[in-house]
Amino acid sequence: FELPRSISRQAQFEHFCAEGGESLENFALWSALVFENGDIELPERYASINAPEVEQARQRLAGEIQFWQWCQWIVFDQLIRAQESAHRLGMDMGIMSDLAVGVHSLGSEIWSMPEIFAPGMSVGAPPDMYSQQGQNWSQPPWSPRGLAQAGYAPLRDMLRSVLSYSGAVRIDHILGLFRLWWIPAGMEASAGAYVSYDHEAMVGIVLLEAQRAGAVVIGEDLGTVEPWVRGYLNDRGILGTSVLWFEKEGSGWPLWPDRYRRSCLAAVTTHDLPPTPGYLEGVHTQLRNRLGLLVEDIDQVLEADRVERERMVSRLKEGGFIHSEEPSEEELVLGFHAYLAASPALLLAVSLVDAVGEKAPQNLPGTSDQYPNWCIPLHGSDGEEARIDDLAGSEKVHAFLSKVNRYVR
Repeated sequence: FELPRSISRQAQFEHFCAEGGESLENFALWSALVFENGDIELPERYASINAPEVEQARQRLAGEIQFWQWCQWIVFDQLIRAQESAHRLGMDMGIMSDLAVGVHSLGSEIWSMPEIFAPGMSVGAPPDMYSQQGQNWSQPPWSPRGLAQAGYAPLRDMLRSVLSYSGAVRIDHILGLFRLWWIPAGMEASAGAYVSYDHEAMVGIVLLEAQRAGAVVIGEDLGTVEPWVRGYLNDRGILGTSVLWFEKEGSGWPLWPDRYRRSCLAAVTTHDLPPTPGYLEGVHTQLRNRLGLLVEDIDQVLEADRVERERMVSRLKEGGFIHSEEPSEEELVLGFHAYLAASPALLLAVSLVDAVGEKAPQNLPGTSDQYPNWCIPLHGSDGEEARIDDLAGSEKVHAFLSKVNRYVR
């Protein structure tokens, strides 16, 4: 940052700051205040952008503000270059960005735009078979009225920024554009209620920005879905998400591949489930039981897990996706991918955790400090850490991806 920039680089930086405008400057000011404070929880005099001493701090920290703007510029420039490299190497979409459900409760968005969030509320999900006590994601929800009064500009600007370096965007919990499970502060997740949003306006903005960017939109339409929502999204060209373990017939048996939706991204597992080797061993059930998150009797849940696995393996054998009477773990994982590759789904997701043979979940929905979410190093099937620098030359990863690729083709 302190090194001299060429005239061209300086002009690019100034253009980036001008394009980012007030939103970028406010983020940089918040970053400077947090850095100076040494903690994300700011003192009362800086508690929000409207706090009494914030404008004085803006003048006092002018140099630091420019530094944090520069950091954002560097990151943005690297993302643009990564997308250019992806296209040059033959990738049609390149980067698929992920749009999270919400923001940190003490983050810059809340600090700089408190009027567009609902105070005293957090977002989550009602109880279901995977999280029997419900989920609290500790994220403040958009205020439907605040968003409308702002002309939905925050949503538009966020999407426009993300799509400036992406060929696709996956919208986490896209049902949140229709309704969100609001949980009052201090209450259990099960005590929440659904609050509706103007989905016509919000989906319309998503489509407009995607059209402008020439990008694909994938919605994670899992969870408690109102019956008409998937059809509504499909009619507007937004792909859904179909996960192997969730796609079932009315009888409870796995859905045959040819019954899958075409307009979807199909996946064997997701970040909210254990890696497939771990799922086969029931690590999610054992873990939830150990943490006291199960409502049902552990033996009942384990029995349901066993039935689910046996039915899935039966489907693989009936469809000719595996041939061994006692298939190995690797054969099963590859068989699941072959199963999905036989579906009409437009996109197939392959998780790195499955490629290396990891078993531990990266995320356990419904937990905060009970489990080290997103903090677990990637391990291979041998129990050794799988280092990112070694993955490109890993024979195991190459063999796995090559086999999956043959199914797709």
